[in-house]
Amino acid sequence: MNLSNPITLQWIIVISFGLVMLWLSPRARTVEQFFKAATQNRKPGMLLLTSSLVISWIFAKSITNAANLGMSYGILGGLAYAGYYLSFLVCGLVLFNLRVKGKFQSIHQFLEKKFGRKALVLFSVLIAIRLFNEVWSNTMVIGSYFGESGSWPYYGAVLVFTALTLAYALKGGLQSSLFTDAIQMVLFGVILFVILVMLMPDMEGGAEYVAQSSSWNSEGGINLIWVVLLQVFSYPFHDPVMTDRAFISDPHTTRKSFIWATVIGFICILLFSLVGVYAQNQGLEGDQAPVLVNRTLGVGMMLLMNTIMITSASSTLDSTFASFSKLAIIDWKNKITVLNGRLAMAILTVLGTIPVFLDPTILSATTISGTMVIGLAPVFLFWKQKAPQLSFLLAVGCGLVSGILLAGGWYPKSLVFFSGPYAELLSANLLGTVLSLLLYFIPLIAMRKE
Repeated sequence: MNLSNPITLQWIIVISFGLVMLWLSPRARTVEQFFKAATQNRKPGMLLLTSSLVISWIFAKSITNAANLGMSYGILGGLAYAGYYLSFLVCGLVLFNLRVKGKFQSIHQFLEKKFGRKALVLFSVLIAIRLFNEVWSNTMVIGSYFGESGSWPYYGAVLVFTALTLAYALKGGLQSSLFTDAIQMVLFGVILFVILVMLMPDMEGGAEYVAQSSSWNSEGGINLIWVVLLQVFSYPFHDPVMTDRAFISDPHTTRKSFIWATVIGFICILLFSLVGVYAQNQGLEGDQAPVLVNRTLGVGMMLLMNTIMITSASSTLDSTFASFSKLAIIDWKNKITVLNGRLAMAILTVLGTIPVFLDPTILSATTISGTMVIGLAPVFLFWKQKAPQLSFLLAVGCGLVSGILLAGGWYPKSLVFFSGPYAELLSANLLGTVLSLLLYFIPLIAMRKE
């Protein structure tokens, strides 16, 4: 084994990281431990819950997207992507009221009671798609550090990393996820600090360049900021990695955790986008800013970048497995056993890995799925408002149609109201949001007139 070979060192990091997490992860022996992370009737505290929220949402694809946007649009790109972390604030406040004032114990309970079984099934399909996307979109990032997309080293890294993460997720379920999240959050923070310390002194112009790195107009990417500000009112509710954590501790601890997660997550993503601003400053060209930066700064930077990606991807992946397990067994009301929970994880792993071999685009996993669920905004923002099942189906259906039109390239050009990058995305989200609101309230108004 040639330890001077950078790829060999990367393999050592991936395998060692996975084995250490497997060794440290607690073994879940009961349903409460596996699905709710409850140990001896003790619920997760604020520090553990906050760290789990933050690191579970600092996906490998998210920090890659943040860096890519920083390279393309300067600090504006980083701000735009960091804006998604306002989702914590929206989700935390809405679900706090849902628990305290509505007395609901889960989102699924709320939807079934208010809108019926059909609404529950449709919502479950949406979040299953979300979890499915999380698998391939994060593991693809890991593969890109080992070889070009489609190469055997690329596929090998994806498969080994996924298998090791699945192994420790199977061992402890949600309990394992929260425990390892705390370790991964600390590791992420330390490595991010070291990376920025290494990069910033080499940036020509320093802080002044960062401040002037963007053009604050439609051509400079500002459309994406408006897209994000529209999507944060619906986006978090289709992500069980976030929403599951809103029900495992007491409401007041949970609300504080979500507020702190908003601040910490926003700052972390904005800081990592500076990797992309650095790439812009150095005139680097390519598809993935983190990969470009680590290739220009030697083995040390490459290993640091590889480790931070492994940390963020594994934290998201184990949370994804835990959330799908809960969805498939508890929310879909199958036989609740730890074995069945583990089988659900294994099934998602197989299905979620298939797209890796089809070479999809990782940014689309966020922006397109975010469009598909814009119809959830009125459902949760106006949760106290009595509404018929038709309101839910029309609003959510409108979002689905908007997302499908975008994903298929079928969105009408005549309905693009803006110019510049993301003009089509912004148009679809703005129009879809307005239509979703109208379609949600029209049946409600008609019902009152009757």
